[in-house]
Amino acid sequence: MQRKGGRRRETGGPDAGGVEQVLDELYGTPPSAFVPHREERAAAARTAGRKEDARRIHAARRPTLAAWAANLLTRSRPEETRRFLELGQALREAHRTLDAAGLKELSAQRRRIVAALSRQAAQLAGEAGHRLSQAAQREVESTLRAVLADPDAANQWAGGRLVASLTPPSDFPSGTAPAEPARTAGPEPALRPKPPRTAARTRAKDELAERRRRRREELERAEREAERAAGHLRDARAEQTGAQESLHRADDELDRIRETVAAAEGKLRETREDLDRAERERRVARERHRTAADAVAGAEREARASARRLDRLAGRDGSYGSSD
Repeated sequence: MQRKGGRRRETGGPDAGGVEQVLDELYGTPPSAFVPHREERAAAARTAGRKEDARRIHAARRPTLAAWAANLLTRSRPEETRRFLELGQALREAHRTLDAAGLKELSAQRRRIVAALSRQAAQLAGEAGHRLSQAAQREVESTLRAVLADPDAANQWAGGRLVASLTPPSDFPSGTAPAEPARTAGPEPALRPKPPRTAARTRAKDELAERRRRRREELERAEREAERAAGHLRDARAEQTGAQESLHRADDELDRIRETVAAAEGKLRETREDLDRAERERRVARERHRTAADAVAGAEREARASARRLDRLAGRDGSYGSSD
């Protein structure tokens, strides 16, 4: 199914499709594992030299649990998603044309489908190991109603990358068709004014209903804010865990390098000691060589002197022999 307004394929380079695939993978990841998985993918892109891809991946925001469940629904139920989007288009068209009969029928169908799809989203989330609270399930229902009422919301949901739940517009009908005016054969009777007590009771009931409605809205808003705050806390804790792991890895690497430096320094000391010993032995050998050379020179001088004496003696002996 081709999703309107869904995953756009940019033409910014050969890795653009890869980034979109990574983002799709991220928004299919449960919120508790989103941040570590995002940082791992961003680091891989940086290591590969794709700085722009790494920036886009790192900029991805962690979805709330309700938004993730809505994303999971559109990913896991493509056929139901298509029919639901078509229902929204028909419902918006009926609302524009004020087709009372069609609007009444589609509104009833809407209530049934929204309830069924929200239950499916809760079931899918539970199967993935994340149970939806009542507040989160109400946010899923709010998102589905917004998808039916607003084409922009429909495009966002079809993309499968919601970060937070969506809110339907206030001017869209809540599920009841506009009442048609009653047809009478004669002139309409004049309206009778309500007695004062009845009007006062009606106003009191209306005020009480309004106060209850406001309290419900405040409660729902507080629950959504609490869910977002809990999500931010989980994000912060995940970031802290990742930073702690990075610190441990850095400490281990520093210890390893220190051991390597210590071993190298020990080897350097041993090498310097060997060098000093070799230089001392060389000095001793040079002195022995000098002494031996002096001895050889002295022995050569003595040998030449001895040879000269021998020559003289031999010559003298010859002269004595010739006089006899």
